[in-house]
Amino acid sequence: MMLVPTRSMGTRRRGSEGVGGRERWLQWQGLRRHEVKAAMFFSKRIPLSGLIELCRALRHNLGAGLSLVKVFRQQAGRGPQAVRPVADRIGAHLERGESLEEALRGEAAAFPVLFVSLARVGERTGSLPEVFGELEKYYALQQRLWRQFLSQIAWPVFQFVAAIFVIAAMILVLGMIADAKKTPDPIGLGLGPAGAVRWLLLAFGSVAAVGALYQVSSRSLRHKASTDTLLLRLPVIGSCLSALALNRFCLALRLTLETAMPIAQAVRLSLRATGNAAFGEASPGVEDRLRGGEDLTLALAGSGLFPQTFLDILAVAEEGGRVPEVLRHQADHYEDELRRGLTLLARVTGGGVWLVVAALIVMAIFRIVLTVILPAYQI
Repeated sequence: MMLVPTRSMGTRRRGSEGVGGRERWLQWQGLRRHEVKAAMFFSKRIPLSGLIELCRALRHNLGAGLSLVKVFRQQAGRGPQAVRPVADRIGAHLERGESLEEALRGEAAAFPVLFVSLARVGERTGSLPEVFGELEKYYALQQRLWRQFLSQIAWPVFQFVAAIFVIAAMILVLGMIADAKKTPDPIGLGLGPAGAVRWLLLAFGSVAAVGALYQVSSRSLRHKASTDTLLLRLPVIGSCLSALALNRFCLALRLTLETAMPIAQAVRLSLRATGNAAFGEASPGVEDRLRGGEDLTLALAGSGLFPQTFLDILAVAEEGGRVPEVLRHQADHYEDELRRGLTLLARVTGGGVWLVVAALIVMAIFRIVLTVILPAYQI
């Protein structure tokens, strides 16, 4: 069954949620903070490949008439390695007569929030095979995008690492043939093994420091939202992150709108499904505007995160009652935008590596001139 969020339907849904909706959202928000912390510190999240295999097995076996207990017991014994312990625990809950919703409640750190929420909706509406089929396509697309990103970024990363080791080798060789008075120190860190080690520690330590700074800034939801907002404003990388978030948002919102899920909850889950904390942080404001009677387009526009072109297309879709169909097209559009952005990012990263190498060469030349050539001409 497909639910299209027309104006009248959106109003009825918002009205039916009532005052208690805000309280439920606050409870859910507190739970999500604990879930995010658990995922950060214990890394229990099932990888994309495992999620795809699990969704495929659930879609196929449930569609063939097998029970949930049977399917999860099969996955506990023959599923992907990361899925087996989780499937075993869920199967045990189901054997005790609990619902899938209750069984998934204790596995929040293992599954993305979109998986848990749509599984709950699918169980209530009797459409689990269809829901898991859509989730399978969704996660397969995320896997393709991730692999494309790795393939695009692999060569610049190789260039960067190779440049570091080439400079280390140069420092080592200069130290082996050094004349203490005449051999210049091109980097200023010393020559020989000691200088090479200092250079490697400086280069890789700087990369580790940047990564650690991002991890520290992302440790809480508020700090991660500020970091992601800053990244969205950067050239090149910001457009890639924006396209990725919009692609995920369109896919998730289409999936949730095609169920009986209330519009405010559908938007909340879709914003969380972007994986971008800046979009997730905008969720309360968007939900408040929806409950206040605003249309979906106006509610999203208030966040300041959606491009005007997207909002214009969504407004036309709302007027014509074609939101899910348009979201499917927009997801394809942003997937293409992401591919182009990743290609450009790889080129810019490669150029940045060569600029860093060129800067080191220029610095080495200046040091040779200042420490060897100019002193030789002094009277």
